[in-house]
Amino acid sequence: MQADIDRVLISRSQIADRVRELAERITADHSPPAMMDGEITIVPILTGAVIFCADLIRHMPLAMKIGLITVSSYPGTALRSQGAQLLGRQLGDIRGRHVLLVDDILDSGGTLRLVTPILRQLGPASVKTCVFLRKDRPAAREVHADYVGFDIPDQFVVGYGLDYDDYYRNLPEIVTLRPAAMGKSS
Repeated sequence: MQADIDRVLISRSQIADRVRELAERITADHSPPAMMDGEITIVPILTGAVIFCADLIRHMPLAMKIGLITVSSYPGTALRSQGAQLLGRQLGDIRGRHVLLVDDILDSGGTLRLVTPILRQLGPASVKTCVFLRKDRPAAREVHADYVGFDIPDQFVVGYGLDYDDYYRNLPEIVTLRPAAMGKSS
């Protein structure tokens, strides 16, 4: 896998520092007196946001529940979003709860546009969004995210949960791949 990496865009130490900063801000925004009950439901979008979400919540000393939503936007070897499709959800009752939707990357905005209204229809007290990466693209800038880890160039990236054909999620950095690597797993 290391031979497939073209360039490290965001190092593991930069990720660790930023995740901690985001967790502190989210905690402050969801702790009394800002939120009277100090409870939250975290909803990571599977599969890409799992690693980010796991690291994030370890720094959040809040009472929390976790719900799950599965969305597919980049099937197989696609390098651009193919449109967000809801594949499944396991949320529990979020009525009256504060919800934080956690996603790996905001590029086309399709995932947040699909999932946020679904959550709002279930009657939560609030819905906020947190994305690990936001691409420098017009479509991404048009969709509001309450918390953003990093703004990145409009490049295809993998690592820290993001994949190419279901590979590279376990890389601890955000990287670009060599062109030859993107033809190899298909």
